[in-house]
This record gives sequence, C-alpha cells and structure tokens, in this order.
Amino acid sequence: MRIGILGLGRIGAFHAETLSRLDAVESLVVADPFADAAQTAAERFGAEVAASPEAVLAAGVDGVVVAAATDAHPALILAAVEAGVPVFCEKPVARTMPEGVEVLKAVQGGDVPVQIGYNRRFDAGFTAARAAVRRGELGKLHTVRSTTLDPAPPPAAYIAASGGIFRDCSVHDFDIIRWVTGREVTEVYAVGGNRGARYIEEAGDADTTGAILTLDDSTIAVVSNSRHNARGYDVRMELHGFADSVAVGLDDKLPLRSLEPGVTFPAGTPHDFFMDRFTAAYRAELTAFTEVVAGRLPSPCTVEDALEAGWIAEACTLSLHEHRPVRIEEVRTV
Repeated sequence: MRIGILGLGRIGAFHAETLSRLDAVESLVVADPFADAAQTAAERFGAEVAASPEAVLAAGVDGVVVAAATDAHPALILAAVEAGVPVFCEKPVARTMPEGVEVLKAVQGGDVPVQIGYNRRFDAGFTAARAAVRRGELGKLHTVRSTTLDPAPPPAAYIAASGGIFRDCSVHDFDIIRWVTGREVTEVYAVGGNRGARYIEEAGDADTTGAILTLDDSTIAVVSNSRHNARGYDVRMELHGFADSVAVGLDDKLPLRSLEPGVTFPAGTPHDFFMDRFTAAYRAELTAFTEVVAGRLPSPCTVEDALEAGWIAEACTLSLHEHRPVRIEEVRTV
C-alpha cells in the first residue's frame, strides 16, 4: 500500500523509517513545512516529496500518518477524513479539549477510520497485562500503579506549548490504565511540585506530579510522573488483585538500582529514551494501522478513546490548581 506522512520531525522521521520496513508498505509520500526535512526523509527512505498535505492526499495514498505539530492535528485529521483516507494521528487529537470534541463530532458515525497514537497499547508487557485482567488471573483488582519518568525535561519552548504535564505526559498513563483495566475513572486528586528546571515553574507547570484515580469499581490507581529521572526513561505498571499481582516494565533495562545484598537485577543498560523503550510497540502500532487501512481491523484507539484520557488530564490539572478532588463529570462536556 501507499502511505502518506505529514510532518517529518523527530517522531515523523521515526515513523517513516518504521513504515519503510513494513512488508505491507510499498511506497511513501511525505510533506513537511520545512523542505529540507521532507527531502532528507525522501533520500533516506526512498519516499516521494509532495508540496503540501493536500498534495499528499491527492497522490493516491491508501492511508496517511499525521506527525505534524499539535496545532495542525484537527485540520489534518478532518482533511484526510473528508478525502476518504484512513488516518493515523499522533496524540493528542487537538491542543484543547473543545477542539478535540469538534473533531469527534465531525468523525462520529463516519466510515473513514481514525487511529490515535497511544503506543503503550501495542507494547508486549501491557498487552499481556490486559489479557491477564480479562482472563481473571488477578481476581478483583484493588490497586494499580502507573509510572512515567523522563530522563530530562524537554526544552522551555516545548513546555510552554505542552498544556502541562498531565496533558502531555501523564495522559499516556491515563490511557493505559483505562485500556488494561477496562474501567473508567470517576474522580481524581492530584498534587505536584517543582524541584528542577525553573522554566517549568515559570510556565505554571509542575515537573513532578502524583495523582490518585478512583475507578468506577472502586479500584485505586496511583500515577507518578516526573521530568527528572537521571538514571533513564522509566515506564512501569503494577496491577494488584485478590488472586495475584503482576508488573510491566521490570526488565533488565529498568532504570532503577537495587541496593539489596547480592541482587544483580537489573543487569542491563537502562532505557534512555521513549523510542528505545517502545521501538517494538511503535512497529506493532503502525503494523496495526496498515491492517486498519486494509479494512481488516477497526481502529484500535479511536478519537473517543483519546478524549477519555484527555478528560482525566483536565480533571488532574484542575485538581492540582485548586487543591481538591475533582470528579470527571465536572470537566466533561460530552
């Protein structure tokens, strides 16, 4: 099949490389506002260069991958849908929830599939955790712990436009908690602090946060996030039930050092970047998209799915600023 890519920054170029290696993909058509980025991708991956997103959609593509700046996501998703082209878009759907709701209203009930990029749904560990919960291996859940710790904060310009740590980082935890447990979040309580880069505090954000989520069956989920984890990129989940407990992310590249006598785990080089930690998941995610394009698979992460994680992020942001528990229904508008 022929796939278009809109946006050739860090993640767009990474997706181009991944797609170029998939057997189902015969050719790529790329576009980026910066001509040099598009040309570099074309030379590396044998892609065709188009002058604009419109030109990509008119080039006979079977599907399109949106990896452009967040502000462009709504218009590009809707342009692809209007052209009848299945679309994969990196999260978030839009910078703000009202914009995201407008996208949802525009695509609901249509027959053009839209897949939003939440890659943890395609990680082998998280997939196994979901299967264990579905099979009842853990019994009734009582506690879930989800962690995302970045090795270093992103630049000040990124922080200023990110919407805050809950919308930018924690939202991955929120999505995977919903997906693995199959439950919805009803209430949150969030705290945060600033112990590192001053520009994060100046932007009105926190660099380290914790959130308690109450799920609709009274399971408690604890989410921990930080922009500062010098040992590496740390993504984990624990699920504790009345019959068993399991963990995701406890491999030899875990960025955590044990002080127990005689313990050599973890023995490997720590994960240092999200592309290192989730290389296989990204490949599986884009492979799934080719199945969506072929009509053999429904979207594994819809716009509605993505917005559900967004409402949790909105509630946590409000909770942090107002120092109180917030129910999801307080922020939800649809």
